[in-house]
Amino acid sequence: MKLIVMKDNHNISNPGAAHVPPQEIGSKMDAVEKIELESESEAIHFFQTVKDRLLDVNRWAEFAGGASSNFYLTDRNGVLVHRMATDGDRIKIDIPGPGTKTGNGFDWVTIDEIRSQIIDGAEVLSMIARPSDNPLNSSMDTAHFLSDKATSTFQVKRVGRIIYAEEHGRNEVPNTETDHALDNVRNTLVGWGAKIGFSYPQWKALVNGLLNHENPYQPS
Repeated sequence: MKLIVMKDNHNISNPGAAHVPPQEIGSKMDAVEKIELESESEAIHFFQTVKDRLLDVNRWAEFAGGASSNFYLTDRNGVLVHRMATDGDRIKIDIPGPGTKTGNGFDWVTIDEIRSQIIDGAEVLSMIARPSDNPLNSSMDTAHFLSDKATSTFQVKRVGRIIYAEEHGRNEVPNTETDHALDNVRNTLVGWGAKIGFSYPQWKALVNGLLNHENPYQPS
């Protein structure tokens, strides 16, 4: 797993904020949860578990308590893998309801970048994902209900005794430019559903699950 580690001696009020792309078009969404532990040493230890959970994409549905969608980590060629995520991997998403012809029934995103950062003692790990084509067919159309201008930044961070888990959706515009008219209709309906908040409970369940301090975790 390729991680970019940066250190900065300047105080910032929101570590990791620079990892989230700017909001320019469409809608945005933020799901944020936090947990405060009894000591910084306990937080440092538990933060390793939280980071592992974030990168263990195949178990996201488990961490979220089975909420809504299922997630499958693949390599850049769409081959299922059972390991921690890394740059360039794909995530194949099974959203409840009809899928698309473009995605072979699934929605696809590519992990653009995984970034690790240390700023004045605060630790941040971010995964930036973007809607992409389906690597299992020859079409270059975006196989997702959102256009490839959208991003999802999945982020965990530790500041002293407090650990945060967050999902930041940016530039969320329905994908209506595929070669399949039915896909465009489906993407419009799902995209507008996400815009009015239907996807928020899923991401809220995931960030809560990443911070579950009561449930033991063993990496896959």
